[in-house]
Amino acid sequence: MLSAVVVVAAATSAGAQTVNAGKYTVEGTNLDGSSYAGTAEITLASETTCVIEWDTAGVKSTGVCMLNGNAFAAAYVLGDALGLIVYKVNGDGSLDGTWTITGKDGSGTETLTEAN
Repeated sequence: MLSAVVVVAAATSAGAQTVNAGKYTVEGTNLDGSSYAGTAEITLASETTCVIEWDTAGVKSTGVCMLNGNAFAAAYVLGDALGLIVYKVNGDGSLDGTWTITGKDGSGTETLTEAN
């Protein structure tokens, strides 16, 4: 079973970006350069915390999240490996991320874009 735990620091700067609640499309590249796609949904729990649920390639995972300025990061468990993704929050509401998992070389990418 895949589970995710998302961890980040609270937003404190006055001009900080925001992450909007709602559905996102997911597009990414795996460590080997192949692509994947799916969906994510962010639900706000408070001014500084949220729940995020991903469904990529039929694999579902859930985590809790927080925002720090224009950074949004997630730590997750995939099988027996620990993973980390750090997103940059863009002015248009999209999130551009880079990720890796323990025991593997390199990094992948992931972009979350608000779905209409």
